[in-house]
Amino acid sequence: MQRYFIDLAYLGSPFHGWQVQPGAVSVQEILEKALGTLMRVPRVAVTGAGRTDAGVNARRMIAHVDLPDDFIPDAEFLRRLNAITGRSIAVRSFTPVAPDAHARFDATERTYRYFVHTVDDPFAEPGRLSWRACGPALDFEAMNRAASLILGRRDFTSFSKLHTDVKTNICDLRAARWIPIDGQPGHWYFEIRADRFLRNMVRAVVGTLISVGRGKMAPEDILKVLEAKDRSSAGTSMPGEALFLWDVKYPYYTAPTGIVGLRPAGN
Repeated sequence: MQRYFIDLAYLGSPFHGWQVQPGAVSVQEILEKALGTLMRVPRVAVTGAGRTDAGVNARRMIAHVDLPDDFIPDAEFLRRLNAITGRSIAVRSFTPVAPDAHARFDATERTYRYFVHTVDDPFAEPGRLSWRACGPALDFEAMNRAASLILGRRDFTSFSKLHTDVKTNICDLRAARWIPIDGQPGHWYFEIRADRFLRNMVRAVVGTLISVGRGKMAPEDILKVLEAKDRSSAGTSMPGEALFLWDVKYPYYTAPTGIVGLRPAGN
């Protein structure tokens, strides 16, 4: 068998997250069944770089799959696969990797972006891919001061969904900053990068920063939230529709740009 990394993107709204779960439609399930249809088996197991919650989008998700040695996932295979998965999922490439390469465990960094707009925008509203910040103006300077205080290797229990099955809540947070979108006044995104993320972590961090931006918390109060190690001390969990898994980094792999179908090994 040959292992491949799959580079794909998806719109989160039709799905109950990435991971297969009973009684709900997931991205992983659709992809596995589509691969199974083309390979003429019930389904083909796929392992993703992580799980995204219901409604959350992915500009780039990386997954790995094992396919027979004599099978080549060329551009025609990619076209047929995307025809089956539907318009909400776009598989961009297959890249051969080492047999022990792992999409989840080998990832060294993940980047998320959360999109916010503070003005009425008929193009942003219908798609719900950006959250409309109604009410008092947000103080983005204060929000960035708060975000800078949680950088580093820390215990993010206060920003994690309760009763998860992870062994540790320690994450190395490497970047967290609100950035205005060029050419779109009133549109911002929050970019956050870390070695790993806990379930619901990004949405809880954004919700807490929104509380800072509205003057309900001082920027320094976010340190008290961290120290509490209590989810109830943090802000509300923001809607998933405005959140994107933006990128996943590996020490030996870079997702191809502008290439479809099979990417030759070593290129």
